[in-house]
Amino acid sequence: MAASLQDETLIFETLVFIAEAIRLRQVSAVEVATAMLARIDALDGEIRSYTTVTAEHALAAAARADRETALGISRGPLHGVPLGIKDLCDTRFAPTGAGTLIHRDHVPSTDATVVARLEQGGAVILGKLAMTEGAYTSHHPENPGPVNPWGRGHWLGSSSTGSGAATAARLCYGSLGSDTGGSIRFPSATCGLTGIKPTWGRVSRHGVFPLAASLDHVGPMARSAADAAAILGVIAGADPRDPTALAAPVDDYLGGIGRPIRGLTIGIDRGFTTEGIDPEVVAALEATEAVLRDLGARIREITMPPTADLVRGWIPFCSVETALAHRETYPARAASYGPDLAGLIDQGRAVTGLDLGAVYHERLAFSGALADLFQEVDLLLVPTMPVPVPSRARMGEYGQDPEVLLRILRFTAPFNFSGSPTITLPAGIDAAGLPLSVQLVGPHLSEALLCRAGHAIQQVTDWHARRPPGLA
Repeated sequence: MAASLQDETLIFETLVFIAEAIRLRQVSAVEVATAMLARIDALDGEIRSYTTVTAEHALAAAARADRETALGISRGPLHGVPLGIKDLCDTRFAPTGAGTLIHRDHVPSTDATVVARLEQGGAVILGKLAMTEGAYTSHHPENPGPVNPWGRGHWLGSSSTGSGAATAARLCYGSLGSDTGGSIRFPSATCGLTGIKPTWGRVSRHGVFPLAASLDHVGPMARSAADAAAILGVIAGADPRDPTALAAPVDDYLGGIGRPIRGLTIGIDRGFTTEGIDPEVVAALEATEAVLRDLGARIREITMPPTADLVRGWIPFCSVETALAHRETYPARAASYGPDLAGLIDQGRAVTGLDLGAVYHERLAFSGALADLFQEVDLLLVPTMPVPVPSRARMGEYGQDPEVLLRILRFTAPFNFSGSPTITLPAGIDAAGLPLSVQLVGPHLSEALLCRAGHAIQQVTDWHARRPPGLA
């Protein structure tokens, strides 16, 4: 490849491709960062995915990466690659607002562990990405939030909205998101991305603003399973500053991604995945099942542990942990809160111990039953959402109507309660021209297998390579 700043196709290549081009000195990290910053300047006024663009910081990091490359030094698969960071991860070089008014000018004194690891791995941080208020369902009323590059009138998911929009619009090569009830998976699904929600504790949460600490997961959103694997391999691992971070060794997610999946057993619960589910979603799921069969995987009919009561318990459980996270500023500064986040906190302050205990016991029962199920199958195949990407008008009720929220959480919230790792994959295009998606779910610490399975699917399909129309 004879690449240069003038070669605009560089913007549309994968993270893995760009990293190799930088390593081989076919293009410089400064050229790539400059091109990406120019694209942000040209497009993000409309998309609104970034809250802060850290151009000076990014170009300094890119220049450092080029100096090291010239000396034969590589920090790994992210060396010189431009990424975006969700604005709940602390950064000493930019404000970390977590989508709130209260914290929007706060500049932390240290980086979150995930940010420090990205920079230690040679990544070029382009800036901070927009998100919903406090990582709940909606943006603060004073913040219009990003738009979906695939369809401006359609939902972008929550709460990693900027991460989804920027990655889909090719305003970064990948990003970090967080997921408490689906917030890596929803914007990955609505934006045609590959997102990984790792095992709870696989990635440190030190320096990451919480929504509900025992449900929160931090993970990558990217253009492909290989790209997501590259990011995950850098940010995962034990952290003395986060006692909940798992001490288990980190697999080489990217290095082992090409191994075949022949012989894997994939579990599918036909009732759970099809009853009351939109036909286009079911068709995407069935098409993915067929691809897995062709790749040599075995499909096994299974019965999922009950999830309805658990999903219904997500709101009260989350509300209690959210109230705990905001106890220093709410209700003392309640006037600075938007109605949806304030309403959640108010609910959490009113939940009784008996109510909370009931959800906790349901969580334990589901998690145990799911662990038993993974003695029979390697992975589960489920939809990401029960419907194609809904309109923004429809999802305007997301924060106010519990039934709308519970319906969209059907395939996501249970795996936050269990802490199970998942990979969200593009799986088609619906009748409106918007992405469809599916999830693979695995037992704890099966991220390497999820990356392999996702990559295998993407070797024989091209849904992950589709781009939003009109953003060339």
